[in-house]
Amino acid sequence: MTLFLGLGIAGIVLLVLSLIFDGVLEGLFGDFLDGLLSLPAIAGFVSMLGFGGAIVLGTTGLGVAGATVVGVLAGLATGWVVLKLSKALMRDQTDATPRSADLVGTAGSVVTAIPASGYGEVLVYLGGQPLKLSAKSTAPLARGTEIWVEASLSSTSVSVRPVER
Repeated sequence: MTLFLGLGIAGIVLLVLSLIFDGVLEGLFGDFLDGLLSLPAIAGFVSMLGFGGAIVLGTTGLGVAGATVVGVLAGLATGWVVLKLSKALMRDQTDATPRSADLVGTAGSVVTAIPASGYGEVLVYLGGQPLKLSAKSTAPLARGTEIWVEASLSSTSVSVRPVER
């Protein structure tokens, strides 16, 4: 029983270490194992071998051999599930990060008046998020004027024109 509980605890410690040293085994072996060996999968296997064996040993009369067989089967199943879940999570992709060039053509409004030869501020929405930018225009624009972004001058400034209706 002590051996099985020790394996279960060792698996949990290995899982914590896999959070710290993520990708170490994959980096050491490269494409040799093609992702078949991962620290979280090994941790899941060892934990279920230990805890599954301890449960079977404590609740049934199968003995150490039976508990070991059940623990190994439970460990293999858990390792396989962990491996499949971690691969699925690694394939999960997010949307592309917005760039300043994505601002061109967006609508917004002037929040600080724009003088003819200087900068003011506009509020536009990029990816659903409000973004306040410095803005310049060929004509003076009053606060509250609806605008279109004509060009991105830098990551924090744009050239705008008023919306014509």
